[in-house]
Amino acid sequence: MLAGLFIGMIAGLSSGIFGIGGGILIVPLLGFILKYPLSKSIGTSLASMLLPVSFLAVFKYFKNGDVDFKVASMIGIGIFIMSFFGANFGIALGQNLVSKLFGLLLMVVGIKFLIIGK
Repeated sequence: MLAGLFIGMIAGLSSGIFGIGGGILIVPLLGFILKYPLSKSIGTSLASMLLPVSFLAVFKYFKNGDVDFKVASMIGIGIFIMSFFGANFGIALGQNLVSKLFGLLLMVVGIKFLIIGK
């Protein structure tokens, strides 16, 4: 239980700073700390974000004039619709392939930020 709180605190802090948390942090941390298999980590991460998805951080950025609710709404609709299909596809691919693809995604994103910059 405390491990979950710790993971949530790290994800919340990172969400407020970088706009990340779910897949990039919660999923691997659930695997590393709680030894969850990948599919359980993904499902638990998604469940943890159903309600609290960064309300306080969004409010802070909104007060600073840094939120475009029209674009955010469109992203939200896209996530709402496509996450169902993504979950089905991810389960069908299997944990081994999803794990490798996730690692590749993190490498590509990391290289982009380290080398290419903006």
